[in-house]
Amino acid sequence: MNKLLLIAIKAAVAAGAEIMQVYSGDFEVQLKEDDSPLTVADERANAVINSYLTDTAIPVISEENKQIDYAVRKDWDTCWMVDPLDGTKEFVKRNGEFTVNIALIEKGKPVLGVIYVPVTETLYYAEVKTEKAYKCNIPNHAFSEDLLNTSVSISPEWNISSTLRIVASKSHQSPDTDVFIKELKQEGYDVELVSKGSSLKFCLMAEGSADMYPRFAPTMEWDTAAGHALCLAVGLEVSQIDQDKPLTYNKSNLLNPYFIVQ
Repeated sequence: MNKLLLIAIKAAVAAGAEIMQVYSGDFEVQLKEDDSPLTVADERANAVINSYLTDTAIPVISEENKQIDYAVRKDWDTCWMVDPLDGTKEFVKRNGEFTVNIALIEKGKPVLGVIYVPVTETLYYAEVKTEKAYKCNIPNHAFSEDLLNTSVSISPEWNISSTLRIVASKSHQSPDTDVFIKELKQEGYDVELVSKGSSLKFCLMAEGSADMYPRFAPTMEWDTAAGHALCLAVGLEVSQIDQDKPLTYNKSNLLNPYFIVQ
């Protein structure tokens, strides 16, 4: 296995174990400057991930790290893109729909991605160049390389029915999404909404449990990079809504444009 992918997997699972220690007890919720929630689980997971990635000597862009000025970042051909706890709102609601996201970016493109779902102990991982994505269970967050031998390959289903399974955000539904769905219905499609939090939406797409994921609400690069890698590995595209170009990473502004996965 790709050495960097293995390090990312170990980091994600270890972060998941740390998150669950907080999740099982009482915790305080703080608000960041943008009014998004922050818990000690975000901070502890971030520290764990950074401890693993430091040894790779590859710079890290993480939601919970101090952001590096673009004047420095623009010279990075390769970097890690990390969201130590994606779906903090779902974490606070205790609905289980949160993830750990780690991706490796090369020249603005995700080349490998890891998504770990702590509550279900489910690991998703992919290396884009191999055109394969996998899923496996990590009982009690006790990772060993042998467990990867139990991984199953995942792939999307090419839907030939008139019913479109559309992925919708659990906490960030927008009027633009409603308009998009209405237009699909006017085109004759039956639409079935599949609601999920965090990067689980990308996982649904990659494993064939949904047909389309339109995102008409703000996301940051660390929200999407790992899921983008997962989808690329199985032949799906993650494209900007307003132009047929893929999302790119380590931009001067780390905010993503609206996008669609299909």
